[in-house]
Amino acid sequence: MLHFMFGEQEKEQNEALTDTYTFMDQFADAMVRRIKGGQDTTNKLRKFEIWTRGLRSSLMELEQSQFAASRFKERIKSASVDGMSGEERLNYERYVYFDKNSFIRVFSLLDKLGTLLNELLDMKTEKVKPHFSYFTVLRHMRERNAHPDLTWKLSAIKEQYKEPMNRLRKRRNTEIHYMNSEMQDDLIQNQRMYGEQIPLENLSLQADDLAACLVMSIESLRLTFQYACVLMRNKTV
Repeated sequence: MLHFMFGEQEKEQNEALTDTYTFMDQFADAMVRRIKGGQDTTNKLRKFEIWTRGLRSSLMELEQSQFAASRFKERIKSASVDGMSGEERLNYERYVYFDKNSFIRVFSLLDKLGTLLNELLDMKTEKVKPHFSYFTVLRHMRERNAHPDLTWKLSAIKEQYKEPMNRLRKRRNTEIHYMNSEMQDDLIQNQRMYGEQIPLENLSLQADDLAACLVMSIESLRLTFQYACVLMRNKTV
């Protein structure tokens, strides 16, 4: 969708992303068939369909934002903001925009996934914690040993990407609760006091973390909707 910004043709999706979209579409389409068949007297299936299509859009937006951030990062060569030309500074600001958009979307997408999992699997996590995240739902699933075929696969993915997710969470929390995540306020003030240039944040590490957390999001969605399709075929949804 955003490849045109860089003079590129739209590329084919990788296998993991294609599989994820396929499982999501299969599940949403199955909900529609059941709704049309009069099997949705409580509107629960309609809710699952809407949530699934919303998650699909969220995944596309995250993937495209991460792609744009990576492309703008490639155009940044200076070690500090002060050393940038006007054009490079603009590319840096575009990188910051898409990077920030991406890491906020990671947690937004996962929390939407947590909401769907909680209701799809009837976990009732809200009785344990009224305002819960994806990670709360997953922990609740482990504690109850619920749906182990899915729970332990999702837990393994979570552990595999624990370090980049923790760094991304810290940046998200800084952005939402304290200040712009790209600014290190005390350090910046001290450096300005002594006339030093302000170094850029570690863009390579940020890009690697974001790419890793995109993979984590894709795989978590793929596993969830693959399992949801099995539940649907067994008519337990």
